[in-house]
Amino acid sequence: MNYSLKFPVVKGVQAKKEYYIAMVPLRMLTRLFPEDEYVLPEYRAQRRLNESRIPQIKKYIIENMDSYVFSALAASIDGNFTYIPGEQEDTGILEVDMDAKFLINDGQHRKAAIQAALEENEELGTETISVVFYEDRGLSRSQQMFTDLNKHAVKTSNSIAELYDSRDELAVITREVISRVPFLNEYVDKEKDNLGKFSSSLFTLNTIYNTNKKMLSRNSCEQRFKGFLLSFWEAVVEYMPPWREFRAKEISKRELREKYIATQAVILYALGRVGSFLYDNPEFKIESYIPKITEIDWKRNADDWLLRVIRSNGRILNNADAILLANNYIKKKIGLPLCKEEKAAEEKFLNTMKRS
Repeated sequence: MNYSLKFPVVKGVQAKKEYYIAMVPLRMLTRLFPEDEYVLPEYRAQRRLNESRIPQIKKYIIENMDSYVFSALAASIDGNFTYIPGEQEDTGILEVDMDAKFLINDGQHRKAAIQAALEENEELGTETISVVFYEDRGLSRSQQMFTDLNKHAVKTSNSIAELYDSRDELAVITREVISRVPFLNEYVDKEKDNLGKFSSSLFTLNTIYNTNKKMLSRNSCEQRFKGFLLSFWEAVVEYMPPWREFRAKEISKRELREKYIATQAVILYALGRVGSFLYDNPEFKIESYIPKITEIDWKRNADDWLLRVIRSNGRILNNADAILLANNYIKKKIGLPLCKEEKAAEEKFLNTMKRS
């Protein structure tokens, strides 16, 4: 007698080949897809599991028990199986021999994270995930399936993720602040992470979000921070000279982006560090210091930016050192003190400049 696993399924057809969709209890995933020993890449149909991704996905499940969502797993059946049609069209029972093997073509990290979450909360075991079953047609076909399933997937931009994310408090506050500052609301691209040469926008949502993240630093995202952010951005928009000239139609968008440094991410992130200092030290008032940014020359070719954020060939530097040095320059120009780390970086930079 042959024993079998039975799955209620919906049958579909792709590329003239049948496939089957089943709702599988989470507790069955470990049984269906046991851990494999290490196999050389050319002899397996999946990339090697990236263990570092598992805790993050598990945390997402555990912290969002009432709202987590996963897309389907895709798996091949290596062994005998039979589809038994039901009373309704394209629904039935998929009977799979007990000695058949199941190979995940897409979703191994989701499966591993679900297994880890089950160890922490067994109640998840009765919940289900959709699994799309295909007939296994050998290693070459399985490798091609993995490639096809992943090659054409488009990674969501950080900006669009932050636009839609309602769990990330900073993302929610960032969206609200942008909507309340007309200049930002008009010129922040809320979908793309990179702006094209002819983009109608000046900033990306992701850049503003990361700037706010630098301001927040290690603090909690509370109501006071939202009020601070709004005041900070309103002040920067009001007093940033190139932005004022652009709003007054004294310069074009192309001139703003090409001749000035004030829309570059490195400068926004540096302003984020300045904002972090102001937030942590409320005795230094926004209205007393941010207006002084009018005294800074924001042109790309200004000598003060050379080698801080502009390479000798004219290209923009956008690394941590450049952000720190830009922050130092802005703080000095508007009269804010440097911390120990900033002083050390500034001294090293000035010594390097003297030797060059």
